[in-house]
Amino acid sequence: MTSSTPAGRNWAGNVELRAPRFAEPTTVEELAELVQSASRVRAVGSRHTFSALADSDDLMVSVEALPGSVTVHAERGTASVPAGMRYAEAARELDAAGWALGAMASLPHITVAGAIATGTHGSGDAAGSLSDAVVALDILRADGDLVTVRRGDPDFAGAVVALGSLGIVTRVEFAVEPSYCMTQVVDRGLPWDTALDDLDAVMGSADSVSLFTRWADAERIDQVWRKTRGESVPAALPGAHRAGEAGHPLPGGPAENCTDQTGVPGPWFERLPHFRAEFTPSHGEELQSEFFVPRDRAADALHAVRALGSRLQALLYVSEIRSIRADELWLSGAYGRDTIGIHFTWRRDEPAVRALVLTIEAALAPFDARTHWGKVFTADPELLGRAYPRWADFTALRERWDPRGVFHNAQLAAWGM
Repeated sequence: MTSSTPAGRNWAGNVELRAPRFAEPTTVEELAELVQSASRVRAVGSRHTFSALADSDDLMVSVEALPGSVTVHAERGTASVPAGMRYAEAARELDAAGWALGAMASLPHITVAGAIATGTHGSGDAAGSLSDAVVALDILRADGDLVTVRRGDPDFAGAVVALGSLGIVTRVEFAVEPSYCMTQVVDRGLPWDTALDDLDAVMGSADSVSLFTRWADAERIDQVWRKTRGESVPAALPGAHRAGEAGHPLPGGPAENCTDQTGVPGPWFERLPHFRAEFTPSHGEELQSEFFVPRDRAADALHAVRALGSRLQALLYVSEIRSIRADELWLSGAYGRDTIGIHFTWRRDEPAVRALVLTIEAALAPFDARTHWGKVFTADPELLGRAYPRWADFTALRERWDPRGVFHNAQLAAWGM
C-alpha cells in the first residue's frame, strides 16, 4: 500500500524524512511494480541511521511487511532471512532451529538489510561485521528484476555494503553455526596504560570485548564488557575489578535494559548484544558517531582521542571501543584490515556534535580512519574516496547497476557517489 502519509523521523528524532510517498508492500511483486513506477526510490528499515540516507525525492519503501521466515540450509551451513526482519526475531528463530550467528550488534532492534548495507558490526577479534556473514543477497533492481548475488560472484564484494544504492534487498543468506551459550561479565577501572601497552591482550581476553569510557578519567577505563563462549567466567583483567552488580553502558542507565552481566550462562542471542530487545536501547534520544582505525595503529589513535577528553564531556554520554576482523567488502570499515572501532554516543545537539566531530576527524586523519556509514560524520567526498581503496570500483558498479539513478538521493550525492 502506498500513502502520502509523512515518512516520519529516524530513530533518534534528529532527521525528518521528507519522501512525499511511503509504501509497505506485502509481496515482492507489489514491490517491483512500485519500483518500476517511481522516479526515485529508497528503502528504510528500523530508522537507526543518523542521517538522511534512507530519504527519497519520490518514494520510500519498507520491506518489513514482506512475507517470510528464517529458512535454514543445514547442508551448506547457511540460513535465509527476510531483509526486513529485526535481528532479535531472526536470532530467536535461528536458535529455535538449533543455529546461531557468529556476531551481533550492540542492539538487536535493527533490521537485517539496513545493518548490512551500512557495515554495522559487533565486537570480537575473530568476528567480522554483520555484513561479513552474508553469503548471498536477493536484490530487486530498478528494472523490476529480482537477482541473486552470491559470494564468489564478481559483484558480490561491492554489493553487500552498498548503502541501498544498487537496489532493494529482499532476502539475505547468512553463514550460520550450531547454537552455543555464552557468559558476560563487566570489569571496572582498567588502567589505560594496561590497555594501551598491550591492546591485543585486552581485546583478545574474550570472544567479544567492549571498552566503555567517557574519556574523563585520565588513568582508568570506566567499564570493560566481556562476552565468552561456553560457561567459564574469565578472571578480572589486571588492575581492574569485577563489577559487583549489573549496570548499563551509560552512566545512570537502567540495568534491566541490558543483557545479563553476572556470568550466568545464557543463549548467544541474549549475551552478544548489550541491550535487550524488549527495552529502548542505549539512551534513545541521542546521536552517534563511529570511526574505524587499523588495528596496528589503534593505540596511537586512542591516545589522540584521549587528548581531546576535556572537550568531549559536555556532549558525550559514553564511548565504546571494539574490534572487528578484516573483510573484503569494498565499502566496509574493516575492508582489508583488522580494525578497532571508536564509537561516540552524543547528546542530541546536532550543530555542536558536528563541530566536535570535525575535531575528532582531524585528530584521527593521520591514522587512515574510516567512518560508519549509519552515523554522524562530516568527511568530504575527497577524503572518503581516499579512505576506501575500492571507491572507484564501487562507483562504477553503482552506475552499471542503476544508470538512471533510481536508488540515488541527496545524501549519497553529498558523499560524492
